[in-house]
Amino acid sequence: MATEALGPALTDDKSRTKNKVCLIVHDGWGVAAHPGIDGNAIENAPTPNMDAIARDHSYRTLRASGTAVGLSEGLMGNSEVGHLNIGAGRVVWQDIVRIDVAIKKRQFRQNPTILEACRRAKEGNGRLHFLGLISDGGVHSHITHLFALLETAKEQGVPNAFIQFFGDGRDTAPRSATKYLGQLGEFTEKLGYGELAMVVGRYYAMDRDKRWERISIAAQGLLKGAGDPIASAEGKEVKGKALVDGAVEAVEANYAKDVTDEFLKPIIVNGSRGRIADGDTLFFFNYRSDRMREITSVLGGLEEVDGVDIPKDLGIYTMSQYKKEG
Repeated sequence: MATEALGPALTDDKSRTKNKVCLIVHDGWGVAAHPGIDGNAIENAPTPNMDAIARDHSYRTLRASGTAVGLSEGLMGNSEVGHLNIGAGRVVWQDIVRIDVAIKKRQFRQNPTILEACRRAKEGNGRLHFLGLISDGGVHSHITHLFALLETAKEQGVPNAFIQFFGDGRDTAPRSATKYLGQLGEFTEKLGYGELAMVVGRYYAMDRDKRWERISIAAQGLLKGAGDPIASAEGKEVKGKALVDGAVEAVEANYAKDVTDEFLKPIIVNGSRGRIADGDTLFFFNYRSDRMREITSVLGGLEEVDGVDIPKDLGIYTMSQYKKEG
């Protein structure tokens, strides 16, 4: 990425030569805090150009993670966060931090959008779906935000809350969905509220490159139950922890076939109960917008994809603004 001179050009009256400044973003490049660790590709590779720049010019290292770029301490940075901070020339506090603070101060449960979603579901058909990436990667979402939403929905008296689990595997280890399913199962069992409905990988549910065939696979799972049912739920009324245990078994079966979290095709966990139907209320809890625009556009009837018929009178709410009006 390059820009023209950042400020008035410096000129020589005789030559009228303009000096220019280049801002170059070398994506993925970093300086190890502790050199000599095995597996450091940058340190082990020949890098003559970067070596020459460092040798011949002054430089300093900057932190690109945690509170230095407006994230919670310990969270790695990413391209969107880095570019926001570079462009602003200051620390830009990210959505995850604002949401975490709101939860800690108990302001989250008074958020007008969340309360409106709960009210609509409660006064309507009693069905509220929470959809999003379930992990602690912190790039697009965080599992603790889902927990706070479930607590709020129960507190507001929403009869049924269904959880549509989008598997990560990019911002987390590729085979970590079983861990997050376990955490979700423990939380919902303790809370006595919330029902796992479907598991699908982000490759399908969170496409951002207009590969509508991927979105179609996720949407057909959400709407029609098109996918693989968990073994323990076939022809049975299974609820609670048994649903999560069945989902874990199904994910592990995918691991055995080298299908990791990101690429999980729809796993239907609770049969027809958790399918999105007429009058349902949907709450998407990813705070990063780029990978939510396509699926929300499809379910909101703004985009059409093959094999997907949208139920009537859906209410759709989101954790942040996914697309500007107009």
